Amino acid sequence: MHRTKGAERMPEGLPDPGKIWNDFVTNPIVGIAVNMTVIYVVLLWLGTAYWAFRDMQARSENPILPYFASALIIFFTPLLFLFAVVLYLIVRPRETLAEVYERSLAEESLLAEVERNELCPVCRERIHSDWLVCPNCRTRLHRVCPSCNRLADPEWPLCAYCGHEFQRPAAARPAPAPVPEPAPAQEPAPSQEWATSDWSSSRTSETPSDRPTEPGGLRHPAGG
Repeated sequence: MHRTKGAERMPEGLPDPGKIWNDFVTNPIVGIAVNMTVIYVVLLWLGTAYWAFRDMQARSENPILPYFASALIIFFTPLLFLFAVVLYLIVRPRETLAEVYERSLAEESLLAEVERNELCPVCRERIHSDWLVCPNCRTRLHRVCPSCNRLADPEWPLCAYCGHEFQRPAAARPAPAPVPEPAPAQEPAPSQEWATSDWSSSRTSETPSDRPTEPGGLRHPAGG
Protein backbone atom coordinates (compact mmCIF):
# COMPACT_ATOMS: atom_id res chain seq x y z
CA MET A 1 0.00 0.00 0.00
CA HIS A 2 2.72 2.39 0.89
CA ARG A 3 4.48 1.80 -2.41
CA THR A 4 1.26 2.43 -4.40
CA LYS A 5 0.63 5.75 -2.73
CA GLY A 6 4.19 6.75 -3.44
CA ALA A 7 3.84 5.93 -7.14
CA GLU A 8 0.65 8.04 -7.48
CA ARG A 9 2.13 11.03 -5.73
CA MET A 10 3.70 13.73 -8.00
CA PRO A 11 7.35 14.47 -7.64
CA GLU A 12 7.93 17.24 -5.23
CA GLY A 13 10.10 19.32 -7.68
CA LEU A 14 7.50 19.62 -10.57
CA PRO A 15 4.61 22.22 -10.62
CA ASP A 16 0.98 21.11 -10.72
CA PRO A 17 -0.53 21.51 -14.32
CA GLY A 18 -4.07 21.95 -13.03
CA LYS A 19 -3.00 24.73 -10.75
CA ILE A 20 -1.13 26.43 -13.62
CA TRP A 21 -4.21 26.27 -15.89
CA ASN A 22 -6.46 27.51 -13.13
CA ASP A 23 -4.16 30.42 -12.47
CA PHE A 24 -4.00 31.24 -16.21
CA VAL A 25 -7.77 31.24 -16.64
CA THR A 26 -8.47 33.26 -13.53
CA ASN A 27 -5.83 35.79 -14.40
CA PRO A 28 -7.55 39.17 -15.04
CA ILE A 29 -5.11 40.08 -17.82
CA VAL A 30 -5.98 36.91 -19.72
CA GLY A 31 -9.69 37.66 -19.28
CA ILE A 32 -9.26 41.14 -20.68
CA ALA A 33 -7.28 39.75 -23.64
CA VAL A 34 -9.96 37.16 -24.37
CA ASN A 35 -12.71 39.75 -24.23
CA MET A 36 -10.79 42.07 -26.51
CA THR A 37 -10.23 39.23 -28.95
CA VAL A 38 -13.92 38.40 -29.04
CA ILE A 39 -14.82 42.05 -29.55
CA TYR A 40 -12.23 42.32 -32.33
CA VAL A 41 -13.61 39.24 -34.12
CA VAL A 42 -17.17 40.55 -33.90
CA LEU A 43 -16.13 43.96 -35.17
CA LEU A 44 -14.16 42.32 -37.97
CA TRP A 45 -17.23 40.27 -38.86
CA LEU A 46 -19.49 43.32 -39.02
CA GLY A 47 -16.84 45.37 -40.79
CA THR A 48 -16.46 42.67 -43.41
CA ALA A 49 -20.22 42.70 -43.97
CA TYR A 50 -20.13 46.48 -44.42
CA TRP A 51 -17.14 46.17 -46.78
CA ALA A 52 -19.02 43.62 -48.89
CA PHE A 53 -21.99 46.01 -49.03
CA ARG A 54 -19.88 48.97 -50.22
CA ASP A 55 -17.81 46.84 -52.58
CA MET A 56 -20.89 45.49 -54.30
CA GLN A 57 -22.28 49.02 -54.59
CA ALA A 58 -19.10 50.02 -56.40
CA ARG A 59 -19.30 47.04 -58.76
CA SER A 60 -22.97 46.78 -59.66
CA GLU A 61 -25.85 49.12 -60.38
CA ASN A 62 -28.36 46.63 -58.97
CA PRO A 63 -29.66 48.02 -55.63
CA ILE A 64 -30.39 44.54 -54.18
CA LEU A 65 -26.99 42.90 -54.64
CA PRO A 66 -25.19 44.97 -51.94
CA TYR A 67 -27.69 43.81 -49.30
CA PHE A 68 -27.34 40.25 -50.52
CA ALA A 69 -23.55 40.36 -50.18
CA SER A 70 -23.76 41.81 -46.67
CA ALA A 71 -26.31 39.21 -45.62
CA LEU A 72 -24.02 36.48 -46.93
CA ILE A 73 -21.25 37.58 -44.59
CA ILE A 74 -23.57 37.90 -41.58
CA PHE A 75 -25.18 34.53 -42.24
CA PHE A 76 -21.88 32.69 -41.76
CA THR A 77 -21.51 34.06 -38.18
CA PRO A 78 -18.21 35.37 -36.73
CA LEU A 79 -16.76 31.88 -36.62
CA LEU A 80 -17.15 31.06 -40.34
CA PHE A 81 -17.40 34.46 -42.03
CA LEU A 82 -13.96 33.97 -43.61
CA PHE A 83 -15.46 31.28 -45.83
CA ALA A 84 -18.17 33.76 -46.82
CA VAL A 85 -15.47 36.28 -47.74
CA VAL A 86 -13.76 33.75 -49.99
CA LEU A 87 -17.09 32.92 -51.64
CA TYR A 88 -17.88 36.59 -52.16
CA LEU A 89 -14.48 37.23 -53.76
CA ILE A 90 -15.19 34.44 -56.24
CA VAL A 91 -18.68 35.53 -57.33
CA ARG A 92 -18.34 39.34 -57.27
CA PRO A 93 -17.96 41.30 -60.56
CA ARG A 94 -14.42 41.57 -61.80
CA GLU A 95 -14.40 45.34 -62.42
CA THR A 96 -15.85 48.26 -60.53
CA LEU A 97 -18.08 50.81 -62.17
CA ALA A 98 -15.26 53.35 -62.09
CA GLU A 99 -12.92 50.91 -63.84
CA VAL A 100 -15.57 50.19 -66.47
CA TYR A 101 -16.03 53.93 -67.02
CA GLU A 102 -12.27 54.48 -67.33
CA ARG A 103 -12.00 51.61 -69.79
CA SER A 104 -14.82 53.05 -71.90
CA LEU A 105 -13.08 56.44 -71.90
CA ALA A 106 -9.85 54.79 -73.01
CA GLU A 107 -11.65 52.98 -75.83
CA GLU A 108 -13.35 56.20 -76.94
CA SER A 109 -10.03 58.02 -76.95
CA LEU A 110 -8.51 55.25 -79.08
CA LEU A 111 -11.43 55.44 -81.50
CA ALA A 112 -11.09 59.22 -81.68
CA GLU A 113 -7.38 58.85 -82.41
CA VAL A 114 -8.13 56.35 -85.15
CA GLU A 115 -10.72 58.69 -86.63
CA ARG A 116 -8.21 61.54 -86.59
CA ASN A 117 -6.01 59.49 -88.90
CA GLU A 118 -7.32 60.51 -92.28
CA LEU A 119 -8.00 57.95 -94.98
CA CYS A 120 -7.92 58.37 -98.72
CA PRO A 121 -11.51 58.69 -100.01
CA VAL A 122 -10.72 56.38 -102.95
CA CYS A 123 -8.36 53.61 -101.81
CA ARG A 124 -9.01 53.98 -98.01
CA GLU A 125 -5.31 53.96 -97.21
CA ARG A 126 -3.96 56.02 -94.31
CA ILE A 127 -2.73 59.43 -95.35
CA HIS A 128 -1.29 62.52 -93.67
CA SER A 129 -3.10 65.79 -93.34
CA ASP A 130 -0.42 67.71 -95.25
CA TRP A 131 -0.31 65.48 -98.34
CA LEU A 132 -1.38 66.91 -101.67
CA VAL A 133 -1.78 63.61 -103.50
CA CYS A 134 -2.37 60.07 -102.31
CA PRO A 135 0.78 58.08 -103.18
CA ASN A 136 -1.23 54.90 -103.56
CA CYS A 137 -3.98 55.87 -106.01
CA ARG A 138 -2.79 59.38 -106.99
CA THR A 139 -6.02 61.01 -105.89
CA ARG A 140 -5.72 64.75 -105.30
CA LEU A 141 -6.27 65.43 -101.62
CA HIS A 142 -5.51 69.14 -101.22
CA ARG A 143 -4.51 72.14 -103.23
CA VAL A 144 -2.32 75.09 -102.34
CA CYS A 145 -3.95 78.49 -102.05
CA PRO A 146 -2.08 80.94 -104.31
CA SER A 147 -2.74 83.76 -101.86
CA CYS A 148 -1.68 82.37 -98.48
CA ASN A 149 0.15 79.20 -99.60
CA ARG A 150 -1.87 77.03 -97.22
CA LEU A 151 -3.53 73.73 -97.95
CA ALA A 152 -7.16 73.87 -98.94
CA ASP A 153 -9.70 71.21 -99.70
CA PRO A 154 -10.23 70.65 -103.44
CA GLU A 155 -13.98 71.09 -103.00
CA TRP A 156 -13.79 74.51 -101.28
CA PRO A 157 -15.01 77.36 -103.49
CA LEU A 158 -12.72 79.74 -101.59
CA CYS A 159 -9.86 79.53 -99.12
CA ALA A 160 -11.00 79.25 -95.50
CA TYR A 161 -7.85 81.00 -94.25
CA CYS A 162 -7.58 84.09 -96.46
CA GLY A 163 -10.87 84.15 -98.35
CA HIS A 164 -9.29 83.84 -101.78
CA GLU A 165 -11.83 82.58 -104.28
CA PHE A 166 -10.65 79.71 -106.40
CA GLN A 167 -11.28 79.56 -110.11
CA ARG A 168 -13.79 76.94 -110.90
CA PRO A 169 -12.93 74.72 -113.85
CA ALA A 170 -15.04 75.39 -116.91
CA ALA A 171 -17.74 72.84 -117.37
CA ALA A 172 -17.21 70.64 -120.39
CA ARG A 173 -19.79 71.33 -123.08
CA PRO A 174 -21.62 68.31 -124.36
CA ALA A 175 -20.77 67.26 -127.92
CA PRO A 176 -23.51 68.10 -130.47
CA ALA A 177 -25.65 65.19 -131.43
CA PRO A 178 -25.05 63.95 -135.02
CA VAL A 179 -27.74 65.06 -137.46
CA PRO A 180 -29.11 62.11 -139.44
CA GLU A 181 -28.70 62.41 -143.23
CA PRO A 182 -31.94 62.44 -145.26
CA ALA A 183 -32.69 59.22 -147.00
CA PRO A 184 -32.58 59.34 -150.88
CA ALA A 185 -35.98 59.77 -152.52
CA GLN A 186 -37.29 56.66 -154.22
CA GLU A 187 -39.11 56.80 -157.55
CA PRO A 188 -42.74 55.82 -157.25
CA ALA A 189 -43.60 52.48 -158.76
CA PRO A 190 -46.01 52.62 -161.76
CA SER A 191 -49.56 52.01 -160.78
CA GLN A 192 -51.73 49.23 -162.12
CA GLU A 193 -53.84 51.66 -164.18
CA TRP A 194 -50.71 53.01 -165.96
CA ALA A 195 -49.60 49.49 -166.86
CA THR A 196 -53.09 48.61 -168.13
CA SER A 197 -53.32 51.74 -170.28
CA ASP A 198 -49.90 51.05 -171.80
CA TRP A 199 -50.97 47.53 -172.66
CA SER A 200 -54.20 48.69 -174.24
CA SER A 201 -52.44 51.38 -176.28
CA SER A 202 -49.95 48.84 -177.55
CA ARG A 203 -52.82 46.60 -178.61
CA THR A 204 -54.58 49.35 -180.47
CA SER A 205 -51.40 50.44 -182.22
CA GLU A 206 -51.20 47.16 -184.10
CA THR A 207 -52.68 47.38 -187.63
CA PRO A 208 -54.67 44.59 -189.23
CA SER A 209 -52.20 44.41 -192.07
CA ASP A 210 -49.51 43.25 -189.70
CA ARG A 211 -51.37 40.08 -188.80
CA PRO A 212 -50.51 36.93 -190.86
CA THR A 213 -53.16 35.59 -193.27
CA GLU A 214 -54.01 32.07 -194.12
CA PRO A 215 -55.00 30.75 -197.43
CA GLY A 216 -58.60 31.57 -198.15
CA GLY A 217 -58.34 35.11 -196.84
CA LEU A 218 -58.55 34.22 -193.06
CA ARG A 219 -56.46 36.04 -190.57
CA HIS A 220 -55.00 34.60 -187.41
CA PRO A 221 -55.88 36.35 -184.18
CA ALA A 222 -53.19 38.41 -182.56
CA GLY A 223 -52.67 36.01 -179.72
CA GLY A 224 -52.48 32.98 -182.06
